[in-house]
Amino acid sequence: MNKPLSSSSMQTQGSQAPGLHGGTIDPMRFRSVMGAFATGVAVITTEWNGELFGATVNSLTSVSLEPCMLLFCMNDGSTTGMAIRNRELFSVNILGHHQSDLPARFTKSGENRFADIAVDFSADGLPLLRGAAAQLCCRVATIHKAGDHDIILGEVLSGDDIACSPLVFHKGTYGSFQRAG
Repeated sequence: MNKPLSSSSMQTQGSQAPGLHGGTIDPMRFRSVMGAFATGVAVITTEWNGELFGATVNSLTSVSLEPCMLLFCMNDGSTTGMAIRNRELFSVNILGHHQSDLPARFTKSGENRFADIAVDFSADGLPLLRGAAAQLCCRVATIHKAGDHDIILGEVLSGDDIACSPLVFHKGTYGSFQRAG
């Protein structure tokens, strides 16, 4: 039978975690440390004035079930972010492992990111990347400024998913998920 750990048994005497010390962390070190957190990969899309916009994100999380809400972070001043602000509607395309070529496409600027990609449209005219592991259509609830990014909070209007292996991002590379056990 396992004994519960007391606070004294969890502490090591006179030691400090390696690399953790007072002071501030520089942005590149912070990026490297956060890269240890494996995430899914999504492409956020919208349509504004007849033009399609999309950007790759891995900062996507559910926020609430009543009402259903999610949030993601987008570079401050990005063209996709500005289109989402204007349209106030967006879609979330959670990528499957078979879509590992898409994240790089939706991070490049100055190109037609949707060229030669199969796209369907929601009833509200939002672009949906065909074959995505999951798709959600959302309405902007609020946008908060946070450093060099915007935190976009959205109310989920609809969603669906298919059975496929998700695309995973870890330490700057894309891969697949394998169930333990």
